[in-house]
Amino acid sequence: MPQTLAHQATPQQTVTVVGGGLAGSEAAWQLANRGFHVRLIEMRPVRPTAAHVSDRLAELVCSNSMGSTQPDRAMGILKNEMLALGSMIINTAFKHALPAGSALAVSREDFAAEVTERISSHPNIELVREEASAIPEGPTILATGPLTSDTLTAQIQALTGQQYLYFYDAMAPIVEAESIDMGIAFRASRYDKSSALGPEEGDYINCPLNREEYEAFVQAVLAAPKIQLKEFEKELERYFEGCMPIEVLASRGTESLAFGPMRPIGLRDPRTGKRPYAVVQLRQDNVAGTLYNMVGFQTNLRWGAQEEVLRMIPGLAQAEFVRLGQMHRNTFVNSPTLLHPTLQCRTRPDLFFAGQITGTEGYVGSTMGGLIAGINVARHLNGQPLLELPRTTMIGALLHYVTHAEPENFQPMKANMGLLPEMEEQVRGKANRYAAYAERARRDLLAYLHTTDFASLASLAPLLAA
Repeated sequence: MPQTLAHQATPQQTVTVVGGGLAGSEAAWQLANRGFHVRLIEMRPVRPTAAHVSDRLAELVCSNSMGSTQPDRAMGILKNEMLALGSMIINTAFKHALPAGSALAVSREDFAAEVTERISSHPNIELVREEASAIPEGPTILATGPLTSDTLTAQIQALTGQQYLYFYDAMAPIVEAESIDMGIAFRASRYDKSSALGPEEGDYINCPLNREEYEAFVQAVLAAPKIQLKEFEKELERYFEGCMPIEVLASRGTESLAFGPMRPIGLRDPRTGKRPYAVVQLRQDNVAGTLYNMVGFQTNLRWGAQEEVLRMIPGLAQAEFVRLGQMHRNTFVNSPTLLHPTLQCRTRPDLFFAGQITGTEGYVGSTMGGLIAGINVARHLNGQPLLELPRTTMIGALLHYVTHAEPENFQPMKANMGLLPEMEEQVRGKANRYAAYAERARRDLLAYLHTTDFASLASLAPLLAA
């Protein structure tokens, strides 16, 4: 028989969820609705953070936007999958939506107030306002977010190992490969060294600049507005001496970038046969080869200005960025070494991680982790197989990425179309291809859930809609 949200747990079964953000609130709700007693620990207001301004659960900090609602865009696909799985957070967000075109923007205060009320009034949830000083024993979900307290951070370090926990993000932009103009850019490795792609193609995509283009780019970098670091992030200015933002390098002299991440040595532009004055290299970022990372281009330029400046680079005039560069405080574990795609810890089966601490970026990605972790803890305790969604779904693709990326270079990632496996049959045109990806994701999720005892088909209404 299909499993509904009926109580399978006994009253004695308690699960601890640490963190009352989007992921923790979602996880607590999923467990409580499956009959488990949930002890949700949130340290605010006893211990405030540098970013939050209230003690409400699921407070939105940086923005009130949860991204696109279009069904053939990455965030739209992700939201539809989460609605199909019964996400309380996404349902509540739509209840408090504001006019924002094809994006889901919400009234922050109303949204957080309703989530707080729903959690606080749930008979199976005990909301505890205190700081967790240790990882709880027994079934636990850690959803403490990017601003995990120092005390708990030390405990996570002890569990995972010092080398598997990161405190600061220095993230370079990532570009969709098909948006790079290969009539200008070229493939090559420095000094024609052997390539993983074969004898005729280099491992890097190179965007060449002449002197005039380079100097104009440097001036634009210096003139662009920067994101002001918060007080608790000020140490970034000294922490990243070996991983310097491009705008800081540029301020040290006009030629600094040309002798740094934009050095052209060992490369020749096939259009001229000569070495460029400077070059921007992009390195493959996923197995499918649909995403490329701008090597050494971590930056704190404001996002709108950042896109304009980066599109000055020859070959990137029409670039589509799935992630822009940023540098900020962000505590996250090295998920490829520590977690299964089910978000279960490899070394402690009753411990799950959820939210941005796993390396999923953004409000919706964070919430998705809480949704999957909450469902899977319940299934773990009920002796059921854990959900591991197909990679052709956006949830499955994102969780596969954060648990299978190269550990040495692991950085957080948001949902994007480049994570999905290519179609077996070629689909021409971006709009047609994205529509095909979305339809495949819908179809494959529905087929997968049919094979499980997850829920009654009534909960799959968003997927069944034409």
